[in-house]
Amino acid sequence: MRPIRGILYKITSVIMFISMASLVKLLSGAVPPGQIVFFRSLFAMPVIVVWLVWRKEMRTGFRAKKPLGHFWRGLVGTTAMGLGFASLGFLPLPEVTAIGYAAPLLVVIFASMFLGEQVRLFRLTSVFVGLVGVLIVLSPRLSVGTGVSHVQALGAMLALTGAVFAALAQVTVRKLVATETTSAIVFWFSVTAAGLSLMTLPFGWVLPSMGQTAILVLTGLLGGVGQIFLTSSYREADASLVAPFDYVSIMFALGIGYWAFGEVPTGTMLIGAAIVIAAGILIIWRERQLGLERARQRKVMTPQG
Repeated sequence: MRPIRGILYKITSVIMFISMASLVKLLSGAVPPGQIVFFRSLFAMPVIVVWLVWRKEMRTGFRAKKPLGHFWRGLVGTTAMGLGFASLGFLPLPEVTAIGYAAPLLVVIFASMFLGEQVRLFRLTSVFVGLVGVLIVLSPRLSVGTGVSHVQALGAMLALTGAVFAALAQVTVRKLVATETTSAIVFWFSVTAAGLSLMTLPFGWVLPSMGQTAILVLTGLLGGVGQIFLTSSYREADASLVAPFDYVSIMFALGIGYWAFGEVPTGTMLIGAAIVIAAGILIIWRERQLGLERARQRKVMTPQG
């Protein structure tokens, strides 16, 4: 384990993903979300294949023991991606980022519902507090008729629904890791997402300009590199150590939103985001404490000598 390297890898992945989201926002209104998902998935594949070759994991990368599980992971993950990309056309980048923080909170609930994981009062309370923070972020966008347009309300609902599907995707991955390798999960997600996104072709794909094509290709390359750094970060350090660095994305989102798109964050959004981040970090801290406690119990129960 190399914790410093793990943290650096995680921050790099955050930068890649928020840069990708910025490019998607740049294309919003000109290129349909389904088409963006296709390019993002298609051009991530060469990056992932090169990574698998470098790690000598090509055989495991293509091996799928549960194809149906990969399909369901791809379906919910692609839906989450498409909804998230669509929401960027209606809302500021920092808001979409903050609403996306609902996903890890919802994972706690879905893991209890679908995986039978035990959730105690502390985590449930943290999830409740975090969801209150999400509602605070959403509240200005859901008050239609008080200066808020239907377009903004639609964007808020797209972002929140995307977070729900992202949480479902994470729960599906938790089931897959019992039988599938990380490389296989990463590779087959890109393949499935590219295939599924083609189904949106009849709904109005456009012929992009040279500049738009370059940006579309770059979204895929950034997504692929981001996925590799994300996976590598968890190889180098404990999940409980690197997971909180997901929230660094709000700082980059605020900076990019302001300088690139002229988006000034509201006090309500900042307060809500701070509550969501605090709740998420509390859950991660609690998971770490429980992990250390289980490790101590195993050590005590292991026969000595």
